[in-house]
Amino acid sequence: MNVLVIGGGGREHAMAWKLAQSDKVQMVYVAPGNGGTALDSRLKNVPITDVVALREWAQENKIGLTVVGPEGPLAAGIVDEFRAHGLRIFGPTRAAAQLESSKAFSKAFMQRHCIPTAAYEAFTDPAAAHAYVNRMGAPIVVKADGLAAGKGVVVAMTLDEAHAAIDFMLLDNTLGVVHNAGEGGQAMPRVVIEEFLEGEEASFMVLCDGKDVVALATSQDHKRLLDDDLGPNTGGMGAYSPAPVVTPQVHARAMREIILPTLKGMEQDGIPYTGFLYAGLMIDPQGHVKTLEFNCRMGDPETQPILMRLKSDFVDVMMAATEIGGLENLELDWDRRTALGVVLAAHGYPFAPRKGDVIEGLPTVNTLSDEACMVFHAGTEHRDGATLTSGGRVLCVTTLAENARAARQAAYEAIHGIRFNGMQFRTDIGHRAVKQATEAKAAK
Repeated sequence: MNVLVIGGGGREHAMAWKLAQSDKVQMVYVAPGNGGTALDSRLKNVPITDVVALREWAQENKIGLTVVGPEGPLAAGIVDEFRAHGLRIFGPTRAAAQLESSKAFSKAFMQRHCIPTAAYEAFTDPAAAHAYVNRMGAPIVVKADGLAAGKGVVVAMTLDEAHAAIDFMLLDNTLGVVHNAGEGGQAMPRVVIEEFLEGEEASFMVLCDGKDVVALATSQDHKRLLDDDLGPNTGGMGAYSPAPVVTPQVHARAMREIILPTLKGMEQDGIPYTGFLYAGLMIDPQGHVKTLEFNCRMGDPETQPILMRLKSDFVDVMMAATEIGGLENLELDWDRRTALGVVLAAHGYPFAPRKGDVIEGLPTVNTLSDEACMVFHAGTEHRDGATLTSGGRVLCVTTLAENARAARQAAYEAIHGIRFNGMQFRTDIGHRAVKQATEAKAAK
């Protein structure tokens, strides 16, 4: 079988790598792919991004399964296009993808279906947004209503920060947000302003076939650019799996209070949900959960450690997930070890990442290796025999080890050999898991 992965980031490299391990696969195509997928003999890049052109190419090349990675093609209706022509594809329809592509839609949906989330208001008028912030005070959260590659959220600890966020989301569009259309069809800048929630964040991801749901391994990412969770929000600077904060009790509560009501609510609204569903959770000290946001895809960089731990054949999983009711009896097999990924970012990330720096010290790619370390490419391109930076988050060095401490040590040892000018990375990925394990050991 030929398989197609849509996207060109680290998440898509990890998906393609895992799919290529199946003996049912002849070739995994990645559209458009990146410098890492270009170097792997079992993967082949396809330089196409247009939805209709991709569908035509998939038909011509007898693609038996397509898996969509990023949010952009989903919001553009790639699932609708493929299904309309009888092609098997895993992901939500354009209407269902509004859970991510419109934060205003998502918040109204959660309110309507009694799914726990932060109190909020949505604004298109800057003056009204500024007045609301003045009334509510800080800390407060300002979110761009649209696709912003994981960077359209400002946790404002002061009123000045909140006012600045409103201005650059509604007036300046500094983050390059793809705004949703207003009533007249024109792009409509809008912000969602939410109450500030305290607690610990976790990424909770599931597979949905339109009827049944299967939870993936738990994970936790690090959004802030700098150590100690300082600096601006990013698309994610590292992640690990499992996440100790998601206890069995929290897991059960997230399924009962958030995931299942979401799927039921979407069905009631006439928009059955298929694909990956990612709920960003805020977990308070008592174990109560609230939804920070929904994503209609796997998270990046959470995908990399999650798929490192997946022992089930990923092709079998995706084939089951593309049949209504196919997930009913599916059980996933997970490696009990901890996987941890550290993102290496370009100079100037997240606001003005520099491109074109030569990357040195990369390990050779071996799809079929059972190594406990993989370097997944994201913002890279292969040109004239060299691998260059081509985006903000460049690489994700991902390791598998007996516990969080050992996985973290292995990841940072692997990073030592990799170099490019201006390389940025955090040195404390996994600190919560390491701390929790240390405290648990001391308590025994």
